[in-house]
Amino acid sequence: MSSSQLLAAALFLAAVLGGSNAQLSATFYDTSCPNISSIVQGIIEQAQNSDVRINAKLIRLHFHDCFVDGCDGSILLDNADGIASEKDASPNINSVDGFSVVDDIKTALENVCPGVVSCADILAIASQISVSLAGGPTWQVLFGRRDSTTAYQAGANSDIPTPLETLEQITQKFTNKGLDSTDLVALSGAHTFGRAQCRTFSHRLYDFNNSSSPDPTIDATYLQTLQGTCPQDGDGTVVANLDPSTPNGFDNDYFTNLQNNRGLLQTDQELFSTTGADTIAIVNQFASSQSEFFDAFAHLFDCVI
Repeated sequence: MSSSQLLAAALFLAAVLGGSNAQLSATFYDTSCPNISSIVQGIIEQAQNSDVRINAKLIRLHFHDCFVDGCDGSILLDNADGIASEKDASPNINSVDGFSVVDDIKTALENVCPGVVSCADILAIASQISVSLAGGPTWQVLFGRRDSTTAYQAGANSDIPTPLETLEQITQKFTNKGLDSTDLVALSGAHTFGRAQCRTFSHRLYDFNNSSSPDPTIDATYLQTLQGTCPQDGDGTVVANLDPSTPNGFDNDYFTNLQNNRGLLQTDQELFSTTGADTIAIVNQFASSQSEFFDAFAHLFDCVI
């Protein structure tokens, strides 16, 4: 990892730990709950049998938690007195999912080590296991996060990147968290699996930027496929694969898709199609070397999330 990445990691680590003064450690549960990884993996493997998207859902859930006031499990809180749930924020409502599997994991852990493992740590280990099960890299998860008793819905609305934003807007949100362009491209690579609803990208198919024409950066054949999946004025909740080539596997096809103008979301394709952007070289780097993408992705999660 470069010095700039280490600095970014240190800044983001400070952000995600917030004021808790938590000391994270890989051995945090070695005595109190030594089988946490195997228990979590068993639940996720079982969930895969009925939901091929669960791996992508769990890592997205973790990211949307961490990007707002740190990795504190606040995204799991429901509406209550004094709590406006982050689940109801614009980037999350009817979009973020996987809560029932987190509940199943929590129940299983409570059965063997009651009152020990935080929900924030469950999100962290579930993300690592989800990526690994899908064929992606692994990393050492550090434990010891504390669960928040408050939510920050306004922060979720303002901080979490949305698929309708420009590269400049997304980059600024990452910069605000102490993250650089390599971090942005590596984290965007999580779109190598999972699905997105038509409502998040249909503006690119028919009336991009009020032009009455499709986004010119979309490959013509891919455009026809997407228009078939998402007809104009159709059901916006229908989903399409974020990675049309290997939709359920964690690999570097996401980046070759961008090179071929087959990025599904506006925020995906702009990483490669924005003239003069420093993200273009990083996309090319990860497209040519899956191991470099895996290393960047794992190092980021290993160090900061």
